[in-house]
Amino acid sequence: MASEIRLAFSHPSERSEATATSAPLDRISVRDHIVEVEIGAFQAERGVTQRICFNIVVEVRPLTGPIDDDVDRILSYDKVSEAIAYELAAERLNLLETVAERVADRILLEPQAMRVFVRVEKLDRGPGALGVEIVRSRGTVRPTAALEEDVFQPELVYLSNAAITAPHLSGWIDQLELTGQPLIFCVGPAPVVAPQASHPLAQRRIDLLAIEQNAWVLAARDARCKVVETRTELDWAMRNGQICVWAPSKIVLDAVDGPSAKGADAVALASWFAATFGAREMLVIGEEIPIDASVNLRSVPVSQVTL
Repeated sequence: MASEIRLAFSHPSERSEATATSAPLDRISVRDHIVEVEIGAFQAERGVTQRICFNIVVEVRPLTGPIDDDVDRILSYDKVSEAIAYELAAERLNLLETVAERVADRILLEPQAMRVFVRVEKLDRGPGALGVEIVRSRGTVRPTAALEEDVFQPELVYLSNAAITAPHLSGWIDQLELTGQPLIFCVGPAPVVAPQASHPLAQRRIDLLAIEQNAWVLAARDARCKVVETRTELDWAMRNGQICVWAPSKIVLDAVDGPSAKGADAVALASWFAATFGAREMLVIGEEIPIDASVNLRSVPVSQVTL
């Protein structure tokens, strides 16, 4: 028991050695790799960065034949640090467990990697280090990590408040469905005065929530429209032919490189969202086009909509 407790708090390299199989494997390690990043599920952890520390050991298949001092023949340390940087840059995450899983999966995509130990710790959340440690082997890597993500080209349409309440709304949706492309609607806030807060982060939340309230108004106008807030929901919906109405709070607040547009600038915010799909254009019905859009916008007055 004492040995098990000691190993539980030892460096991953000691755990790797203690649990090694009979087949000989080489090991590479990255120790005390510290990065500053915004992470955490608590409200106090939003809008600030904190240090997290990675200790990683990768068991690799021994090379056959001479190395010849050729970096292309080995699993470089850079691959480990790149896996960390890639997953932290992909989106803002709440859980260290998620970070550890994704980093482990990405490392195990390397052909030489057989097993990986990942320890991730927060250094600024208390008097000591708070963290998790996982072990993953090649046979446990998630299938989705080994495949390129499906590439969707959804039709993105921004609806003004006049368009949402237009009598021809269902007919427009009928016509948009005929394109055969996944359909995502974006909206702005309802035409009511939103509460005003002195703190910009609080106001940002209020403005985003005002958009989400209006998203539910649109969903109530046509049962085919479903309000979605996560990229996972959007991916599922696009695969399954479900029409989406974007609720922006989570994606905007979790974005590593978030939009400069404020929630009150709803069309510019929607164009940023369209750009995350690599969209070339977004149709805007019944609203003025902003100057600072992230994609090309095609504006059509409500009275002239012919799809």
